[in-house]
Amino acid sequence: MEFNIDRYFPDTSQEAGDAGRASFEEKRPLYLAASKHFLTHYRDEIMALHRAGAPGDTVVREITAMTDTLIRKLFRSITRDLSQHGKGKSHLTLMAIGGYGRGELNPFSDIDLMFLYSGKDQARVEDIAQKLLYFLWDMRLDVGYSVRNLQDCVEMAAADTTVRTALLDARVLSGSRILAKEFEKVMLTQILAKRSDSFIREKVDELKKRRDKYGSSVYLLEPNVKESEGGLRDLHTALWVAKIKYKVSDPKELIVKGVLSEEDLAGYHEALTYLWRIRNELHFSAGRKSDQLTFDAQTRLAAFFGYEDSGRTLAVEEFMRDYYLHATKVEHISSSLIATCSRRDEGAFRILGYFIRRPIGEGFYILKGELVVPDESVFEKEPARLMKIFEYAQKHGVAISVAAKALIRRSLYLVNDKFRRSKEVNQSFFAILRSDKGVSETLRLMHHLEFLNRFIPEFGHIFCKVQHDLYHIYTVDIHSLFAVEEIIRLLRGERGEELPLLTQLAREVDKRELLLLAVLFHDIGKGEGGGHAEKGAAMMPTITRRMGLSKEDSERLEFLVGTHLLMAHIAQRRDLHDEKMIIQFARQMEKSENLKMLYLLTYADIRAVGVDVWTEWKAMLLQELYEKAFSVMERGDFRLEARSERVKNVKRKVLEILGPDCPAAVAKEELKAMTIRHLLSNPPAVIAEHVQNLLLLEHEKIVTRVSHEPDGGYSNFTICTVDVPGLFSMITGVMAANGINILGAQIHTSSNGKALDILQVNSPQGFVITDESRWKRVEDDLRQVLTGKIQVGTLVAKRQRPTLLSERVKPRFPTRVEIDNEVSSDYTVIDIYTHDKVGLLYMITSTLTELGLYIGISKISTKVDQVADVFYVKDIFGQKITSPERLEEVKVRVAKAIDDGA
Repeated sequence: MEFNIDRYFPDTSQEAGDAGRASFEEKRPLYLAASKHFLTHYRDEIMALHRAGAPGDTVVREITAMTDTLIRKLFRSITRDLSQHGKGKSHLTLMAIGGYGRGELNPFSDIDLMFLYSGKDQARVEDIAQKLLYFLWDMRLDVGYSVRNLQDCVEMAAADTTVRTALLDARVLSGSRILAKEFEKVMLTQILAKRSDSFIREKVDELKKRRDKYGSSVYLLEPNVKESEGGLRDLHTALWVAKIKYKVSDPKELIVKGVLSEEDLAGYHEALTYLWRIRNELHFSAGRKSDQLTFDAQTRLAAFFGYEDSGRTLAVEEFMRDYYLHATKVEHISSSLIATCSRRDEGAFRILGYFIRRPIGEGFYILKGELVVPDESVFEKEPARLMKIFEYAQKHGVAISVAAKALIRRSLYLVNDKFRRSKEVNQSFFAILRSDKGVSETLRLMHHLEFLNRFIPEFGHIFCKVQHDLYHIYTVDIHSLFAVEEIIRLLRGERGEELPLLTQLAREVDKRELLLLAVLFHDIGKGEGGGHAEKGAAMMPTITRRMGLSKEDSERLEFLVGTHLLMAHIAQRRDLHDEKMIIQFARQMEKSENLKMLYLLTYADIRAVGVDVWTEWKAMLLQELYEKAFSVMERGDFRLEARSERVKNVKRKVLEILGPDCPAAVAKEELKAMTIRHLLSNPPAVIAEHVQNLLLLEHEKIVTRVSHEPDGGYSNFTICTVDVPGLFSMITGVMAANGINILGAQIHTSSNGKALDILQVNSPQGFVITDESRWKRVEDDLRQVLTGKIQVGTLVAKRQRPTLLSERVKPRFPTRVEIDNEVSSDYTVIDIYTHDKVGLLYMITSTLTELGLYIGISKISTKVDQVADVFYVKDIFGQKITSPERLEEVKVRVAKAIDDGA
């Protein structure tokens, strides 16, 4: 593209007469208008070129050339103007540094300039810099700058890695050629010549810190295309390190020096071009600098790149899968180049040859803490060594060398069905899983080198597989590997204090390799679309047959993969005081070993999802379900225990705890009015407190109590009052109005018309609420609502404020309302799946009240922005809802209330 800038600056030509002799300041308004016109016109042309399908490097090159043209024009106009007006002379060179220096400008990238000067007239240089910079800032360009002489460059590069890095990419824009040549000489003799080891260490350390900040995985679901692992900065870092190590200014020189092959360099440029094209579209569509692949941006980019929804996957998921595949290549290219540059000169070791290398078998050697493979035909001669190399590296606690990793990648074609069925290969794989050290690291390396996908082709179907939601923050394959790491942490005792029972169970498991396989494979069915648990279970016989597992082990894997969602579902969404349901769950487990392993798998699955998804509340629910089911299995008869005797025992103990201070006749009447479920789902000491609170209603309209559970991250909020229609809806409305998050609720209504509801609550940020004035406000609001002084809907509307949930664009899925009439003998169970919003629980409960339904039990579950709430309900006659028309009405009305925000 030709950038004809003189067409926009007609007054600056030599023939312009008096206008040409006017000062820069006098012409500044005209220059500013002309510059904006120039930039708008050509930026639009470049955007059209991009939207027509131009490669990323082409667009980047054109944006850089456009910017060069404008800045050179302005710089020359300013310097010529000052020279004409007798402001003195000194050598001055304008240089582009950083990304601009590399010629890698995206539409709204920062523009970094360096004013390099020699001589004593620094005031003139600063005057030129100020004029140019203020002009560019007035154009709303993001410009960074520095004013330096050669000595400044040398001293600052020695003291500051960031400056040294920026100077590596310096490029002359305009000014003194003599000074530019001197700069090149200084770069070669005083900056590049400095010891490279410390620079490389600092850049690698910087890389680690950046990954900690932006997410230490290629597979984050909202990656930063510049800063995240597998992004542009990885490639930049690799090139900076190579430039310092091998004293080169052009990447092509790395081919001459034998550091990179032409294929490697082509891969490097291909990766850059791909990432640039994505970044160009991010900038153009946002109209500003934007590097985050948010869910909203991903959807737009998928459409821009021509992806379409298919039967199994969304267009956006296919686009992101391709992004991760490219990001994986980027990470491989950069880490390989950095590793090559980080190694010390091995010339001295080559002289000694085999005497320095320690043989460890199978044609493998250890040299300087790395496993090396001198004979490149070793895998072709014996393909089983492709598995053995991982086993040997794990066994000896050493890294596999860069060259050996490259050889593994080149040898993946040897991993065929014969290889997968090899007894020797599978024995080696199981030895890796049974090892006491390095299991998760070895599996991650296998995954990184794409060996795991070849060895277990079914796992390849979830390689870089995206789940387009806010709940899962990693791709399916990486989530599975992280889940394995969680089991390893239990086995190592790292969670011993925090999770003693799970730690004990992990160490008691008969076959740890079977547990690790179950965890690795639990989501393997997601590569086949919906119903992933069943589809994953169906794959197990094929996989286990290849691996040579026994029928018993194969059946256990099939069971664990097929039921891996069950325990979390029941713990978080079903009534754990329903003994019949607990017995049904225990019967499904068949063996205590199945129950233990499913508990461990469920924990690992939840913990590996993302930050803060595993909570003390979930831990408590899961442990309660495990212990109740295990108790039933230990008892062995799978029969309901006699309730009458248990109820009598509870009542007797409660009366003993209450003692003589509480009249026995009154207490007995209160206990008689309580439901059996109330009496059997709480310890006698807690029931005694409930009786005392209920008795206070003789004199009070409402009684509330708050007790904090700091270890669990929540508070128990107990409300005693006289039962009225829609009571639970009123309570949830008051909670919403006061910004209190409800984790769970136990609703008890006695036959004497008294209600006692217990809520487990915390702040929306997950903290325990200890502010007494806040709890006082909650009680006052409840009192006003219950006495009719204020309508709960008015209270909710008055207190509602926009939240972060409403500000952030999120992937959407439709609201689902499902009804289960089988799981409970006494209640119709309503499952609601939707997105979180302010006052949601109030919307649901008030609609159920309007429908004439009584809520007996409620279980609340929120995963980031996704809600899965459960309500056990009866009709006004205390019966389950069975009419198909009535059930359909409930579904439609609840869904409409949620979606309309009514």
